[in-house]
Amino acid sequence: MKVVWWLALAIGLLTGCSQPSTPQFTGTDITGAPFGRQFSLTDHQGQPRRLEDFRGKAVAIFFGYTHCPDVCPTTLSDLKAAMQLLGPELAARVQVLFVTVDPERDTPEVLRQYVPYFHPSFLGLYGTPEQIAATAREFKVHYAKHTEAGAGDYLVDHTAATYVFDPEGRIRLFWPYGHPAADMAQDLRQLLGQS
Repeated sequence: MKVVWWLALAIGLLTGCSQPSTPQFTGTDITGAPFGRQFSLTDHQGQPRRLEDFRGKAVAIFFGYTHCPDVCPTTLSDLKAAMQLLGPELAARVQVLFVTVDPERDTPEVLRQYVPYFHPSFLGLYGTPEQIAATAREFKVHYAKHTEAGAGDYLVDHTAATYVFDPEGRIRLFWPYGHPAADMAQDLRQLLGQS
């Protein structure tokens, strides 16, 4: 019997059973990516914001615009659902940031009405067209104004994904458009050490 026990222990050690397992995220793990390191924008309450302002929280950053007919409200609704699944205590340790790619129409007043509609803790970020362009480049986000023939208004084509940072401010995850809220909540729990 002792031989079997020692054999089981040896196999366990060789296969790494005693090692803590690495997190298994539902989103794409981009830990160590050489982009998304910083931004300098203003929130919808008029406060200057940088990434380090949110240290200690998991941060989800989504680029979009308030006139978006589908992708943006759907993503913000999914993020809201993820927050609800986390519960109040864990949700308080998450910050969702919505960066406008349409500074022409998305004034602070518009963002102040639109973004908190989805969740009171969500922040809308804006800046000059130059600041938005610089932030988009830093996050590898593409956006372009698109006007259809005969239309009096315009749409903005943009990268439809969410970047997620851990509480130490390191970029960790990429969630594509349509990532389920339950999976978002699962990833956030792991980043917050609550898996």
